[in-house]
Amino acid sequence: VFPSLAQAQASVANEVYQELGQPSVFLFCPTEYCSSLCSPSPSQSCYLQTIGQELLPEIGVIWTGPKVVSQELSAVLLEEVEAVLRRRPVIWDNLYANDYDCRRVFLGPYMGRAPGLMSRLHGLLLNPNCELQANFIPIHTLGTWFRSELGSCAPPDSAGVEEVAALGDSQGAQDGSYSPQEALELALRDWVTEINQQALESGR
Repeated sequence: VFPSLAQAQASVANEVYQELGQPSVFLFCPTEYCSSLCSPSPSQSCYLQTIGQELLPEIGVIWTGPKVVSQELSAVLLEEVEAVLRRRPVIWDNLYANDYDCRRVFLGPYMGRAPGLMSRLHGLLLNPNCELQANFIPIHTLGTWFRSELGSCAPPDSAGVEEVAALGDSQGAQDGSYSPQEALELALRDWVTEINQQALESGR
């Protein structure tokens, strides 16, 4: 029925999206969802070009970066992906994921993401460690990174300017003020407080 896999997927996704009443959040994960899966590159992938052309513009497209688990995300790569998909991608960040290797637990800070990245994104999802308690530092430092990014992507006439100003100096965010080491130290202090509080509540 369809001349290509991409056209089949886009057609089905479009129909489901419309059948559901065009929800405000509707995400599509392409078969080529990172650079290493694209042939020969994201910008030259016939598959992604078709997805960008055929998929309704309101549908978000998931992207994990250069690899399935990406150590770094750059603005240059996201510009390339945005151009071929004709929309800003939703990053599915596997930095902390360990469902593929139960011996791996990542307790480090959120890092390797270029300053000002949020202006290139339609959204960001964090795929955490499978172990619940191991995600305090990942989520805490992601929050610190997010606050540092707010000032660099909020338009001057945004209704949320007051909230942005309350969370931190926007000029500092533009200067790349996020420090993974400082974010880690802040998270560790809060985690120790949380652990001590849980110990008190349990009577230990």
